[in-house]
Amino acid sequence: DPPPPPLPKKQLQRAESLPEQGPSWHSWGHPTPWTASILPNIPPPHPWHEEEAPSSIPPWDRPSWGPKKPLTKSQSLGEPVAWSSPQKAPAPSPAELTFGTVDGELGRLLQPLESPAGVCGVVLGCQAAALARLSARIQEELVMPEERQQLLEAELAGKSWAALSILDREPCCESRDAWYFRVGFTFEQTQLVFAAKVPKPGCPSLGVQSSLGAHCCIQGLIGRLTDRLPRELVFPGSLGEQSTGSGEAPACLATCPVLQVLISPEVPYQTLAGFVKGSRGLHRTSPGHYERLACLLLLQVCMGLEHLRVQNVGQGDLCPENLLLVQCLCPPRTQQGKEASLSLPRLLISSFFKVKDKRRPCSTSQEQDWTQGLAAPPSPVADELNVGMLIYQILHVGISLENALGFRSNRLPEIPSLSIYSTGLKRLAMLLLHRDPCKRVSIEQARSILQVLLWGPRQELFARSEKTLTLLRSWVEVKRALLLLKFAENSAGVGASPGLEEWLCCQYFKEVTEHTLYQVTQALYT
Repeated sequence: DPPPPPLPKKQLQRAESLPEQGPSWHSWGHPTPWTASILPNIPPPHPWHEEEAPSSIPPWDRPSWGPKKPLTKSQSLGEPVAWSSPQKAPAPSPAELTFGTVDGELGRLLQPLESPAGVCGVVLGCQAAALARLSARIQEELVMPEERQQLLEAELAGKSWAALSILDREPCCESRDAWYFRVGFTFEQTQLVFAAKVPKPGCPSLGVQSSLGAHCCIQGLIGRLTDRLPRELVFPGSLGEQSTGSGEAPACLATCPVLQVLISPEVPYQTLAGFVKGSRGLHRTSPGHYERLACLLLLQVCMGLEHLRVQNVGQGDLCPENLLLVQCLCPPRTQQGKEASLSLPRLLISSFFKVKDKRRPCSTSQEQDWTQGLAAPPSPVADELNVGMLIYQILHVGISLENALGFRSNRLPEIPSLSIYSTGLKRLAMLLLHRDPCKRVSIEQARSILQVLLWGPRQELFARSEKTLTLLRSWVEVKRALLLLKFAENSAGVGASPGLEEWLCCQYFKEVTEHTLYQVTQALYT
């Protein structure tokens, strides 16, 4: 038979029109052999870039991420679809948003929001997250990062005094239970300055200090030496002993064959007792600045005590002589002229003991027996009593614990009203030194009261408006926004970076709630 006649050319035109431009090109799966042979050089409508898909995958095997078109007549309803669009990625949370977040992700977050209240919630979430990040960054400048601390601990392990260079023969600070010497240690070709803590005879055990964890208000520990003291160290007279002047340690220490010494990353320059003694003139001339500084120092004490309670550790001797002051690297940018001498130091608790149970150190009956002369003073004294006493000592008002809790007088010593902080500090001292332990405020409540004294809300907020949770919530939200704006404005200027006071402020506004403020303002302003 003769061969059939050739196909007309217009049939080829029909075949060329079959592939449609658009995402449905890839949703059909593998092309049929006849389309591949007829259209070998036609690229897909959306070419892939090299970084988007491996070059070994042919164009028709690559998925389409665009929207699917409706099925065409040439595609059967029962025909399986080789590729389907992936599930939509979840919308980012407000904590994950930054100014650089792409609009596509913002759209997924904002699309479900149908009211301004929803958008406001997103903004508030962004502000809270930004405040937490800012607080963490400032804390890294104040406290040695944990990773670096672990590296130094490993480097100092097993070392003796020979690995250290003594920078000052005389102590840079003397507390009630230890002397502190500045020492140098070379690490990664850089000389670092640490403090060597030489304990005085009879001081509490130093073993507890190695398990406290890093905290801004707790003396850190990066190493310990068990060795004889170097002869070049000069000790001042202490505990009734005078320095021999020959550069040797006092006899009580020299007779010890070996002595355990702690190495701390913080170098104290003074105790709180020395600071209070030398600041009487400042208190008279700048009472507002000084009493604000007193609030900030007391706040650090409370934060340190809270951390110790979580660690099931108590303070060994919470007195001004055992609270160390450390200079911050950068003073606040607002301090100029004579106010520079009022820069806020870091306060460190340096004396500890292990708590065997969680009972109060001093019960009601013990205090009654003591104040009536039937027993010795309780030991250790409750933290609340110690902080109450510190308020009077920092404000240069004489007081003894026996008189404060004695039944011979119903009134505590008067605290002069010298600034806007005086009345609040007097109220806090009264709440901490209440004769009935069950009616005292806790350390956590004392910390919240000090935060309100420093950053509000003040009593005038309720002068024209009734105090409600709604009002307090609105106050917190507005103050958070203003605080972030303040940081943004300061970053555009020239000066020091945020310091300790800014970190303490961030800690307050990132955690405080309207419920806490309601209770605190009731206790403070009632």
